[in-house]
Amino acid sequence: MSAFQLPPTAGVPALSTVERAAVLDALFEPCTALHTLSLDLLHTKMFDSYNDLIASVGVQLTELSESPSISDTEWLDKILGAHPRLGEKKVESAQSQAEQAQLNTGGEEEATKLRNLNVKYEETFPGLKYVVFVNGRSRPVIMENMQERIARGDIKLERLEAIKVRARVDK
Repeated sequence: MSAFQLPPTAGVPALSTVERAAVLDALFEPCTALHTLSLDLLHTKMFDSYNDLIASVGVQLTELSESPSISDTEWLDKILGAHPRLGEKKVESAQSQAEQAQLNTGGEEEATKLRNLNVKYEETFPGLKYVVFVNGRSRPVIMENMQERIARGDIKLERLEAIKVRARVDK
């Protein structure tokens, strides 16, 4: 299977629905809820760059997070929950594969601790998966951040953290 190549941004609005979905999948994670939210945006708006496109999707996600509607919150959680667990061996997007490869170093004891923290995180924040900019951070540093966020226990802040990561804000 060959790697998906992003087309020039100028051509995105003219792509078919399936092709626009593939663009979203390459930039984020495969997620039907994200397709439903953002496919029309990719069809109706021109973007100067993929960073602009990602930022526009981030605005949509932020608007969902600020909505008082329970169904909007549930929709957002479906999108944010599409991100793979840290330490997973099987992931969909090339971006996540690179990040996971970096985290899948170290001993089995650390891997077990990371799996246990994933479970605790998902129990604390139902519907969400822990996400963070990995970008050179070691597994112990990531796990310390994970423990701090679990202890903080604020699901609204977790949603905002996840949106930042998905929309690549404040790297």
